Amino acid sequence: MKVETVLPFGKADSGLKVADGAIDIRGVAADAALVEHLGFDGLAVRDNKDDPYVVSALALQATQRVTMATSVAIAFPRSPTVTAMTAWSLARLSGGRFILGLGSQVKGHIERRFGMKWQAPGPWMRDYVLAIRALWEAWQTEQPVSHRSAHYEITLNVPVFTPAPLDCALPAIHLAGVNPYMCQVAGEVADALRTHPVCTPSYIEQVMMPAVKRGAARAGRPLDGFEIGVSPLVATAADAAGLEAKIRDIRGRIAFYGSTPAYAACFEHHGLDALAKDLNRLSREQRWSEMAALVDDEVLNLFATVGLHADIVPRLKARYGTVASLIEFSIPVPDADEQAKLAAMVAALRA
Repeated sequence: MKVETVLPFGKADSGLKVADGAIDIRGVAADAALVEHLGFDGLAVRDNKDDPYVVSALALQATQRVTMATSVAIAFPRSPTVTAMTAWSLARLSGGRFILGLGSQVKGHIERRFGMKWQAPGPWMRDYVLAIRALWEAWQTEQPVSHRSAHYEITLNVPVFTPAPLDCALPAIHLAGVNPYMCQVAGEVADALRTHPVCTPSYIEQVMMPAVKRGAARAGRPLDGFEIGVSPLVATAADAAGLEAKIRDIRGRIAFYGSTPAYAACFEHHGLDALAKDLNRLSREQRWSEMAALVDDEVLNLFATVGLHADIVPRLKARYGTVASLIEFSIPVPDADEQAKLAAMVAALRA
């Protein structure tokens, strides 16, 4: 199993004041170098409070071996040509270590945060990825581009705006998905599916993978080398007191995800329709502080992997070993002793 971690990693400190959950942009290079030293296969960055492509460039410049993935960049606010060019530059910078991870976001964000008109995300994403692939093919073969679809018509490719061919592999494209249609699209046009933290092993195996296979069959392509990436909900700490604090945090995250209609299918799969509806109602009533109390121990352990540091790796392997080829795993490393322990955990997950 490949093991990835996510920025911010929680080690480097440049002295720059940052918002909660944001990346210390001046510490990215040091964090990335440390991740590589600890034996991880790759790094990932999210598209929330920092531009994921800028962060990716800084991390790739500071490393020699690890991959760097956007996990994920929001696709639709950026044109396919802009995204294709950015990924092309990062592939060239890194010698082929950049992974283009794309996600659709939900309607409220596309309309109210990005100011765009909402469209059905599955067909839109299919056209988006195919447009990127058409551009890459044209650039690599130095041929004209011609992509026409319901969402994009891209036919202009003049020399002054056309990048030179790459001397490394083209970037892999990973798609984020939860519901079956987007999983099908991943099977049709992508190299991997990155699942949401609320997707349980059962949901991945019984709902997502059949959809991926339907997509591959529709496109007439094999799934050799196709990857399933997981970013599990993990509550872990070095001691019992620390673990209790992590569990409280994870209950809150499960409650938030359960309140979101886009993730309802994962709860419905486990017969938790009523819980999802109750959580959604409380969120609409702004009763956020009451939501975590609805996540009992059974629901907690259904969606999260819980245990002390000494126990967490075998529990993750038992939970995801048969359904995933890539896992995003993150523990802060405040000192050299903790770094050594984390390196051992990474090696055990990779074995």
